[in-house]
Amino acid sequence: MEYLSFELPIKDLMDQYQTCSLVGEESGVDVKLACSQIEDKIIEKKKEIYHNLTPWQRVQLSRHPDRPYTLDFIKGITDKDSFLELHGDRNFADDPAMIGGLATIDGQRVMIIGTQKGRTTKERQHRRFGMSNPEGYRKALRLMKLAEKFRIPVISLIDTPGAYPGLEAEERGQGEAIARNIFEMTMLKTPIFVYIIGEGASGGALGIGVGNKVYMLENTWYTVIAPESCSSILWRNWDHKEDAANALKLTPQDALREKFIDGIIEEPLGGAHYEPKVAYEHLKTSILQNIKAFSKFTGKELETQRQDKFIAMGQFKG
Repeated sequence: MEYLSFELPIKDLMDQYQTCSLVGEESGVDVKLACSQIEDKIIEKKKEIYHNLTPWQRVQLSRHPDRPYTLDFIKGITDKDSFLELHGDRNFADDPAMIGGLATIDGQRVMIIGTQKGRTTKERQHRRFGMSNPEGYRKALRLMKLAEKFRIPVISLIDTPGAYPGLEAEERGQGEAIARNIFEMTMLKTPIFVYIIGEGASGGALGIGVGNKVYMLENTWYTVIAPESCSSILWRNWDHKEDAANALKLTPQDALREKFIDGIIEEPLGGAHYEPKVAYEHLKTSILQNIKAFSKFTGKELETQRQDKFIAMGQFKG
C-alpha cells in the first residue's frame, strides 16, 4: 500500500509491526504482547490523523492511488455478473471516461452511470484521468432516458477532476452537453441518486450530478474547481493549494452544512481503500434505502422534488 505524506507516522508503525511479526516467526520468541502494543498504537495514530484531516488532506485521500474507482464500486455493489455496460452516444463516439449500463442490486434493476479513471499509465491516458468529453455526457443522458422509459432508478457515481478541457471537446460542444444534461436531469421521471465517490469538480461533476438525493463518501470533495486550479488562477502558481482548499469549503461536512448534499456515507478508518468491502456495503445500503423510499413517488412527484431541491440551493433570506 502507498502512503501519503501525512500518513508516514502510520507507515513507520506498520513497519515496526511487520518487523515484530517477522522476529517472532524466525526466532520462535513469543512477541505477541509487543506486537499487540504496536497494533494498539497503529489504531490510535489512525484515529489521531483521520479524525483531524484538513481539507487538503481530504483531497489527497480522495485521489489515493489505491482508492476504489467507479468500476470497483459497481463490481462491489451489484449482483455477480449482472452489470451490462452500454456504449456510445449515438451521435459521435463512445467515451471511455464515462461508463454506464444496466445492473441489479439484490435483484433490484438499476441504471448505473459514472466517471472512470485508470490504474495504469496507459489506462489513465485512455480514460483521460476521468475527464469526460461531450460524447460522454451525451451517452450518460441517453442511458438515463432509457432508464426513464422503463422506470429504472438511476445511480450516478462521480469521481472526476472536471470535464475534459481539450480543444476538440470545446469544438464538439462541451458546455452545451453539460448544460443539456443538467436541464434534462431536472425533468426525468425516474429516481436519480447521486454519489460522489472521489473527486467532484465543477461542471464535470454537475453534468451527471442532478438527483433526488445527493451524497458524498466521507473522504471526498465537491466544489466548483480543483484547489490547484484555483491557486493557479488567484496566486499564479500551485503553492497556495492548501489555502484554496480551505477557502473552497469542499469537504462533505461543508456541503452538508450548506445543504448541497443530503448525507455523508461513512468510510472505513483511513479511507475506502483500507477496507473496500465495507465501503461497498455502506454505499449499497444507502442505494437500496433510497430506492425503497422513492418507490411510491409518481414520475411528476420525482421531477418536482428534484427541481425544488436544487431551486432551494443558495436562496438568501434577509
